[in-house]
Amino acid sequence: MNRIELPLSQYTYAQKLDLLELIWDDLIGEEKAFESPHWHEAVLKDREEALASGKVTVSDWEEAKERIRRNVL
Repeated sequence: MNRIELPLSQYTYAQKLDLLELIWDDLIGEEKAFESPHWHEAVLKDREEALASGKVTVSDWEEAKERIRRNVL
């Protein structure tokens, strides 16, 4: 497969975030085609432990996107 070249410097930050979201949404449908790297399990375990202990909190994805947009735009 040939590498895709996009003129990213011509896009605004918000447009780049939208592009990332579109790609991510598309990749979700193909998750079984991807094998996680071996180190990923340890990272997930560490994050689950941090959440369980109250060291970190989670946000709803829509809330997180809005917070990101407010902070970068």
